[in-house]
Amino acid sequence: MAPHPPSGTPSPRSHHDHPGELAAGDPIRLLAIRDTPLSVDEVFAAVGDGAAGGTALFVGTVRDHDGGADVTGLGYSAHPTAEAELRRVAEKVSADFPVRALAAVHRVGELVVGDLAVVVAVSCPHRAEAFEACRRLIDDLKREVPIWKHQTFADGTQEWVGA
Repeated sequence: MAPHPPSGTPSPRSHHDHPGELAAGDPIRLLAIRDTPLSVDEVFAAVGDGAAGGTALFVGTVRDHDGGADVTGLGYSAHPTAEAELRRVAEKVSADFPVRALAAVHRVGELVVGDLAVVVAVSCPHRAEAFEACRRLIDDLKREVPIWKHQTFADGTQEWVGA
């Protein structure tokens, strides 16, 4: 066991006493809902920050099945308030975690298997915070932002998800 420093001696640095450990002034660097292909590189670059020791990135892609059925077509549509709701979600995540930088983009329109549907990233001083903040960002985005998925299956049936 290490001895305590003598009285009057500064204590060892806490991992939260450097300005880089605190949340950034306005960490929201990129938010968008687009009808054009998404870029992982663009989102990753947007969250670069010298005070961040951890960056977590999530990429959601269109898969070829859902619920045991083969998917042959997929489209996303968004309510006109979707970007404002995305900002509200991002601001909440930034307030709840020491976020240095945050980015989130979601695709709308017709997509094919393998296309990127959503890319989110968060950088924080430490990896655990980055993982937690990124998970909250994607979970809240999927739950609260009015974006709906319309799937067509190989048997000709269709389904709206999130509507």
